[in-house]
Amino acid sequence: MAAEGGGKEMNEIKTQFTTREGLYKLLSHSEYSRPNRVPFNSQGSNPVKVSFVNVNDQSGNGDRICFNVGRELYFYIYKGVRKAADLSKPIDKRIYKGTQPTCHDFNHLTATAESVSLLVGFSAGQVQLIDPIKKETSKLFNEERLIDKSRVTCVKWVPGSESLFFVAHSSGNMYMYNVEHTCGTTAPHYQLLKQGESFAVHTCKSKSTRNPILKWTVGEGALNEFAFSPDGKFLACVSQDGFLRVFNFDSLEMHGTMKSYFGGLLCVCWSPDGKYIVTGGEDDLVTVWSFVDCRVIARGQGHKSWVSVVAFDPNTTSVEETDPMEFSGSDEDFQSIINFGRDRANSTQSRLSKRNSTDSRPVSVTYRFGSVGQDTQLCLWDLTEDILFPHQPLSRTRTHTNVMNATSPPAGSGGPNPGSNGNSISTPGNSIPPPLPRSNSLPHSAVSNTGSKSSVDSSNAAGVTKFATLSLHDRKERHHDKDHKRNHSMGHISSKSSDKLNLVTKNKSDPAKTLGTPLCPRMEDVPLLEPLICKKIAHERLTVLIFLEDCIVTACQEGFICTWARPGKVGLLSSQNQANSPSGTVV
Repeated sequence: MAAEGGGKEMNEIKTQFTTREGLYKLLSHSEYSRPNRVPFNSQGSNPVKVSFVNVNDQSGNGDRICFNVGRELYFYIYKGVRKAADLSKPIDKRIYKGTQPTCHDFNHLTATAESVSLLVGFSAGQVQLIDPIKKETSKLFNEERLIDKSRVTCVKWVPGSESLFFVAHSSGNMYMYNVEHTCGTTAPHYQLLKQGESFAVHTCKSKSTRNPILKWTVGEGALNEFAFSPDGKFLACVSQDGFLRVFNFDSLEMHGTMKSYFGGLLCVCWSPDGKYIVTGGEDDLVTVWSFVDCRVIARGQGHKSWVSVVAFDPNTTSVEETDPMEFSGSDEDFQSIINFGRDRANSTQSRLSKRNSTDSRPVSVTYRFGSVGQDTQLCLWDLTEDILFPHQPLSRTRTHTNVMNATSPPAGSGGPNPGSNGNSISTPGNSIPPPLPRSNSLPHSAVSNTGSKSSVDSSNAAGVTKFATLSLHDRKERHHDKDHKRNHSMGHISSKSSDKLNLVTKNKSDPAKTLGTPLCPRMEDVPLLEPLICKKIAHERLTVLIFLEDCIVTACQEGFICTWARPGKVGLLSSQNQANSPSGTVV
């Protein structure tokens, strides 16, 4: 038991923390919330979510923020570390009756200073398309709840498309819509298009084209979140049955699966280069899964309750120069250029490359990702070379560490060429699979059981993609712009209890047989990560973690959206701007 003083220290809300790159500091004047901060009431409230977009206006302050709190939805100018937030003048504010916003997503391809397209999912199953700049409501999908009556858990635009979007529901179903099509006045009829282990894809059977275009049934229980790979070719889904499932989006083929150590998986994200996927959920763990090798390569233990959000930080990368004589990794692994579609405009590129093109010494890359949970803690994690390539001999580094920050292109430059100029990221499956970790006692041949690579013959692919890619080929050739029980500690989990509490998937797989297999290695069979930092930063459970270029954004269920300035950026908030002046909201 910790001493009383230690307990107080642990319960203290942190306002700053230090990592290898320096001090991160909470900017209290840059906190967003509902204008009238009424007493917090979590009864029946859906998680607070935050979405960002850049409208590319000429003021130099084109960032916009949208967030939901209870029945309310707000749209503000986001000033980040530059100026204090002015909560008195939202650009748009909406209050809903009978249903609550649960999630939302901007279309970055069509965003301008005069108009933005924002999708909003609701607790009763509907999806609304609104323009908070024009303060208009364009369309309402599933209005009569004929398609799905359950809560919307995740909504996202299809990367590179101006009209297609995906919606996931707590029913375990996921639908693809086209904003240009109607939903019809009767319940849709479906015909089977593709079926595999624990999933099925149906098309809408109708004389005229109508929504939804596709219906996916994935796993058992709620489909909690999905995420597209950075190149838009693959789709990762996490479900209440505890499974991560990764699909080839165009061919509708299963690429691979992974099972949680315990309980449901709640969140998922891709690394900027598409080589790794991180999940979090009810086992209080973060799990790192290799896309190339279709296997778990590490778990992270640091949270004391369910993990609600995981996210990679594309702006912070540790680069170490190594001795070429002792380097055994592939050139592709360490010399690839990574294009990462951030949730900001102009598809800011994050490049992980050599510091100097004239320097022939290879480099190794450390991935940084973060997680937040219902324990009100923020954890940062480093995924290092000894985890990614455990059999590679430890090289003598030149002890040179850089923190590389992705920077936006100069104003007026237009950013990276959106055309097919060879800068798009390669398919993750092209990489060379790393060997199994030293601590993993499973035979290498067992990896093939986790799932098959997405490969179909031309005749099959032609039939499958006829419907799956309906209106997909009109994608712009641009860069692609990512109520539970609490305090459930891993210390109380045994393999026996986890076997009983996991649901059986639709392919009749037995959870009791997954533990100790490549689907779900035992704790001692994979490396265990420790968090770089683990800090309590809120009074209520955390629901948002977003990495931006000059700050980190977090939000809790109380409805407070907090800005954490990155090292060296806190000075940008000048003293004259810290006064919450109404004049600061000029568009």
